[in-house]
Parts: sequence; structure tokens; C-alpha cells
Amino acid sequence: MGGLTFMVNDKMCVGIIKEEMMCRIDPNFHETAIEKTAFRTMDFTKRPMKGYVMIDDTGMKSKKEFDFWISKTLEFNIKAKSSKKK
Repeated sequence: MGGLTFMVNDKMCVGIIKEEMMCRIDPNFHETAIEKTAFRTMDFTKRPMKGYVMIDDTGMKSKKEFDFWISKTLEFNIKAKSSKKK
């Protein structure tokens, strides 16, 4: 992936790519998340990935904002499917 990734229950949860934080969130919440100024759809492979958002530093200026997004990733992690192991 080219960055630092944190896994929870063998599933990608949060990562850091360059200056942004990647959050794996519920795809049903995706459109709401990217309406915010500091957020965009992850397109690491040049292909938009619903359920993965990139957040720049303006989207997590406070501990409350940061904690909100971490909680969103952990909420979805319970429902997310683990990648097939090779």
C-alpha cells in the first residue's frame, strides 16, 4: 500500500499514506463522509474505492474529530470481511 496500515481482527482499518489518514468505513456512510471538505474517496490504485476515505489534517484538527473517525472504522470493522489469505 505504500504507507503504514493498522489492522484490527485481520482486517485493514486505518492507515497513513503520505500526509493523509485512510479510514475504512461503512460503504453506506461513504457519501456522507466525502461531502466534508477535508475528505475524499481513496483512489490509491487510480480506481475509487467506496468505503475507503482519505482525510487530510484539516479533517481531524481536534481529538474529538480524530476519535470520531477512528470509532467509525472500528464500528465497520465488526461487519467487514477479511481479505483472503494467500
